[in-house]
Amino acid sequence: MYRRLAVGGNGIVQRFVDLAPSDRPVTVLTPDEDRVTALREAGVAVTVGDPTDPTTLADLEGRFESILVASPDADHNLAVAETARSGYPDAYLVVHAGTDSNPTVRADLERVADRVLEPAGVVTKHAIGYAAGVGAERTHGLRRALRAVDGRLAVVMHDNPDPDAIASGVALARLAESVGVAADVCYYGDISHQENRAFVNLLDLELRNLDPGDTVEGYGGVALVDHARPGINDGLDPDTPVDVVIDHHPPREPIDASYVDLRSDVGATSTILTDHLNRSGVGLDERVATALLYGIRVDTDDFEREVATEDFEAAACLCEVADTATLDRIESPSVSPETMETVARAIRNREVRGPVLSSCVGHVGDRDALSQAADRLLDLKGITATLVYGIMDGTVFLSARARGGDVDLGAVLRDAYGQIGSAGGHADMAGAQLPLGVLQHAEDGESLVEVVADVITDRFFEAIGDHPRPTDTFDTFDTGKDGATGEGTAGDATTAAGEVDDIGDVTALLDQASIGTPTDGTGDADGSTGADGDDTGTDGAGTDPDDTDDASDGTSDRPAEPTTDGG
Repeated sequence: MYRRLAVGGNGIVQRFVDLAPSDRPVTVLTPDEDRVTALREAGVAVTVGDPTDPTTLADLEGRFESILVASPDADHNLAVAETARSGYPDAYLVVHAGTDSNPTVRADLERVADRVLEPAGVVTKHAIGYAAGVGAERTHGLRRALRAVDGRLAVVMHDNPDPDAIASGVALARLAESVGVAADVCYYGDISHQENRAFVNLLDLELRNLDPGDTVEGYGGVALVDHARPGINDGLDPDTPVDVVIDHHPPREPIDASYVDLRSDVGATSTILTDHLNRSGVGLDERVATALLYGIRVDTDDFEREVATEDFEAAACLCEVADTATLDRIESPSVSPETMETVARAIRNREVRGPVLSSCVGHVGDRDALSQAADRLLDLKGITATLVYGIMDGTVFLSARARGGDVDLGAVLRDAYGQIGSAGGHADMAGAQLPLGVLQHAEDGESLVEVVADVITDRFFEAIGDHPRPTDTFDTFDTGKDGATGEGTAGDATTAAGEVDDIGDVTALLDQASIGTPTDGTGDADGSTGADGDDTGTDGAGTDPDDTDDASDGTSDRPAEPTTDGG
């Protein structure tokens, strides 16, 4: 049983007792006999004794996971804290700074305690809430797991990490360093989306890009952020021992790690890390706060998708420290000619059936462009769902978008492609990765791209037709494959396969794609080439597998969230 010890007899101790859950009892140790009767009448276990005496602590029943030391006397609190730390070295120790502490005593308290409470009433009241609830247990467990790492920690993000994964990795490394454990933030794959590259470069985030086949055997421990299983959406060996897992995707299987914090009720893993940083008393510097705020905004689509109260609270806290000017620069990066050409091909090759559009862009050099194209095509009049896909490195990458809540794209893609690859995502944002080997059954004279287009498109329209939608939308579907709806209904976004003038200013878009200055496609918003690049796109769906768990789309016009294995 998780047990708490409160040392003292003042109002702070009383609040600690009041906030403790009923299944996590508090024992009070106090030298003040006058406080005993009232506490016992309230059902609190109370012991009278000298808390600076090691034998007093040793005589207490049970082991304590967290200890609060609170009296107005800073010197007394330091003596108690040192005794408590000696008797319970693994306990989460929260100590009040007192009303009379000097810099020397304060420094000693910081050395001994996990958290030092400021004397200001409002601050202390807030901090006690952090120290007493279930959240405090999570943070204490995380810090304990980090302290147990013998050597350097590898914080591994999912492949082609999105902003939420990147920010979470950087924040976890900061937490590890706060308990004396050095950490590297690592990833496999690429950071290719222009916003994500700008994100990494403008904030000067230190990331380690692992090559295929690289292992983490030289590290003393491994932590996974924004995904939950090694070998699923990362380049790790599936049998890699994992010390820490922090994720917001619901797991599909039990997670094997020394410490696991999975909160599928929040919109971003960055929200979870913000909570841990606050509860740990680790100062939020501008760089980390800006990264976390961006991670939350991207994964919740600016607080419009799967957002929770905790996401708003975390963002409000981060806004006080974050550099909003840098955020503006991140969100206005340059777009490469290659991306514009992919968008143009998606427009030219689109096939529309009722309110649903599918487009094959053939071979691509940047899979993040797929999600951006899917986003752009969703702006077509009458279109409520889009799928854009292309071939790269022996794999077909798919990115899907929807609006209006009429269909669950994650479920659609899993139904359509789950048996031939990995697929998943959110209701309005999903992705998939399909190995080409399964599709190479072309007859003589039939190109690979045509075979891929036939298989992908047919499966998509069939699967989306199997999912309930309002009849006033879905009954306009046409089974034709001529690139037009053929019905002239409200869902008909095109009148001929070549028409593109019904998407806002497409002429300018195509002009940009065809006459853009040649570049290597790596330019960032700040004109830099992109350090280690990034990853997936803002889409969050993305390249990093969508967000579900296996999928990959990873692309997006806004770095949105991956889907990691969910788990």
